[in-house]
Amino acid sequence: MEVFVQQLINGITLGSIYGLIAIGYTMVFGIIGMVNFAHGDVFMVSAFIGLIAYLIVTAWLGIASAVGALLIVLIVAMALTSLVNWTIERIAYRPLRGSFRLAPLISAIGMSILLSNFVQVAQGPRNKSIPPLLQGEFVLMGRESYQVTLSHRQLLIWIVTAVLLVVFWYLVSRTALGRAQRACEQDQKMAALLGVDVDRTISITFVIGAALAAVAGTMYLMYYGVVNFSDGFTPGVKAFTAAVLGGIGSLPGAVVGGILIGLVETMWSAYFSIDYKDVAAFSILAITLIFLPQGLLGRPEVEKV
Repeated sequence: MEVFVQQLINGITLGSIYGLIAIGYTMVFGIIGMVNFAHGDVFMVSAFIGLIAYLIVTAWLGIASAVGALLIVLIVAMALTSLVNWTIERIAYRPLRGSFRLAPLISAIGMSILLSNFVQVAQGPRNKSIPPLLQGEFVLMGRESYQVTLSHRQLLIWIVTAVLLVVFWYLVSRTALGRAQRACEQDQKMAALLGVDVDRTISITFVIGAALAAVAGTMYLMYYGVVNFSDGFTPGVKAFTAAVLGGIGSLPGAVVGGILIGLVETMWSAYFSIDYKDVAAFSILAITLIFLPQGLLGRPEVEKV
């Protein structure tokens, strides 16, 4: 029982990180119908930005407080990653918006390769690490031989994910920007005729997606303490899988899908072979889409006539 509860905690933590990345996928796809395959590498870049910012804050500025350093790192990572994604949208995606459907996809794959190789050249192929942050844990249950714990880092990731989900759900559902995003999702030409600045709305959506990826990257760096230039591919694919599983276009669905993927991975690793955890995660996606093509919380596609 103790092992199950501990893996449940670990799975929710990992799934929360996937969910934060998945929200960026689902917001971009919901508006312009494009899968931004560079989003996973934007997440990786944000983790490296957080790493460099942490070293500057602690070594050069001499800020010893872990909470203060983490807050500064988070703000810097969100700002710079948003700038990176805004630039990518302006250079690589906007000129191809009226082109054939595969053009933005090919451009996104190209941007993914560019970001990955740039970081590899700039930072080297080896793992980069930081000292452990926010040490400490709560003992929830268990015996002397095995205790179920909830670390302060895991609790912080849970709280951040829940708060951001509520904030961005409110943003999309109850604000003028959200109405503009929903209008662009339904019909960009009609939205433009009604006064919606489509280009500005799409750019802001990319900025929001990058900010969420930066939060996920900072949480990833804080939780694992290590990052590599190749860390954008696998979490990016897992997050895209989470977005599809939860129902792409649904913000709660992205987080639910991420948590499910995280739980499948950790439970499979605990009770079966860890070598096949990715197979188990993608198999769950395939089985779900057979019976629920729109995902768990997605809306069925309505054909416009």
